[in-house]
Amino acid sequence: MLIRRRPRARTWPDDDRWNTRPVEARVLAVVRTLTSATRVLDVLSLLRDRDGIRFYLTVNPGSAFTAGLDEFLRALPGFTVLDWPEAVRHRFDLAVACAVHSSMSRLDAPLVVLPHGAGYNRLVSQSTGDSVTAAGLSRRELTHRGQVFVDVLGLSHEEQLDRLRISCPEALPHARVVGDPCFDRMLGSLDARDAYRAALGAVDGRRLVVVNSTWSRHSLFGRHPRLPLRLVDRLPADEYAVAVVLHPNIWARHDPQALLADAERSGLRLVPPHQGWQAALVAADCLIGDHGSVSFYGAALERHTLLVATGAEELDPHSPGYAFGQAAPPLDPDGDLLAQLEEAVAKHDPAALRPITDRSLGRRGQSARLLRPLLYSYLPRLDEPAEEPRPAPYPDPRPLPGSTRGPSAYDVEGTVSGTEVGLRRYPVGADHGPARGIYAVRAEERRLELRDVAEVLARTEVRAELPAERWLADAFRSPGLGLAVAALGKSRHLLRLPAGLMLEAHAERPWGAPKPLLDPLLLGAAVALWLQQGGDAQALPQSGLTVRTGERRVRVTFTAQP
Repeated sequence: MLIRRRPRARTWPDDDRWNTRPVEARVLAVVRTLTSATRVLDVLSLLRDRDGIRFYLTVNPGSAFTAGLDEFLRALPGFTVLDWPEAVRHRFDLAVACAVHSSMSRLDAPLVVLPHGAGYNRLVSQSTGDSVTAAGLSRRELTHRGQVFVDVLGLSHEEQLDRLRISCPEALPHARVVGDPCFDRMLGSLDARDAYRAALGAVDGRRLVVVNSTWSRHSLFGRHPRLPLRLVDRLPADEYAVAVVLHPNIWARHDPQALLADAERSGLRLVPPHQGWQAALVAADCLIGDHGSVSFYGAALERHTLLVATGAEELDPHSPGYAFGQAAPPLDPDGDLLAQLEEAVAKHDPAALRPITDRSLGRRGQSARLLRPLLYSYLPRLDEPAEEPRPAPYPDPRPLPGSTRGPSAYDVEGTVSGTEVGLRRYPVGADHGPARGIYAVRAEERRLELRDVAEVLARTEVRAELPAERWLADAFRSPGLGLAVAALGKSRHLLRLPAGLMLEAHAERPWGAPKPLLDPLLLGAAVALWLQQGGDAQALPQSGLTVRTGERRVRVTFTAQP
């Protein structure tokens, strides 16, 4: 039974004379946090504004995590932002929220509420009024003056009906199992995986490790804030790319860019809080996380998933989220990170966690088909589109500026077998230990102590002021330098070796493949190690070199100076 709305809310003034097309329906998005805002946008994408729908946004006040929310909302195209007092004064055809609070009973609109994560899992006594009910399913949140004010309570799986029957049985007639639109949109974005991976640096044979953390002191970032730095400093840079996704509630209370500045300088990609985490999961090979929804979604996408924190202290013990934290394999943040990741990849069973993720993500691939007619049922002046609903793929992720430049110094170890040089490069960052091999350093490196001990120095700017030959000559004035490289393009570089020998290096293009990228620092380190193992510089134009990182091999030819 639908609850009658109070008659005091006023209708909108007749402003159709100013519109090119009449307004047939007014839809209000109700948000409390950035997390719920991004989720409600997924839902409203099922409605077409060209049908005559005018969209509004309002912030339901009271959350402790609203920092930055107003700026995000006002930058959204196609929405009119209303403050809360104004929103409750007007009548809407439909209101949609992905977080619920009893104060939403003041709205004059049919209210559809959906979860803002992978189901309902977290215990938040400040919201529910008790320590046993998952947030979103409590009587305190769903009722006002003893009556359920939510017209539709969307559930992602039938499992949630059992818990709702205990926590707020009077809300059962309003519950509808509609699947998870966010997860279904990720499934629909799988074809964009290559583009997402390129945006996050997972190219040239690199595996992408996505580190993610929910909020609270029980989370990955709450317990192990230096784990992202340890990962980028201990994983070979040519075999792994690392991106980090932090819950918007962390961004609302802290400054992650400042906290992760050292890790960014070592190559960490930092995904912004408002957009990109879904694409990062689609792109990922390995996932390191905790009990948050992002980890749950990653496991459901069958990514190699390891947990650093289970969050048992703040989860409903009857929820799939709790079961997930107990069943997912752990990662020791103080152990050998590379060995643990490689073991996880070798032993990965894609179906191992499926029984648990299936308990939360029901009706896979069907949420748009279930939700769209439900939403249009509240818009009687509009006909539901005839075509099958197909949510658009998520946009490419855009790491924050400063996290895509890459390290300026590497510690390089390698092996030589004939004319093949196998390399592993590790960023020389704030958490770097004793040297493994030789130092290869960019020309713009500001740490003089590294430049003084560098075996290889490389200029990566192709169109620099000084000609390459002159820069190389100047570089060799540094004592102890063994080799200098000046980039001439993405696959072509000029080298100066001891005794003044100059060689131009070219990465060969294999048949049927694009021209391979060749990092000048990587090339310089390979040549330097080859020379250290007794290689003859004069023979390079005849022999060439094969540079190997992980399973990737690039054949390099050399041309002597005319």
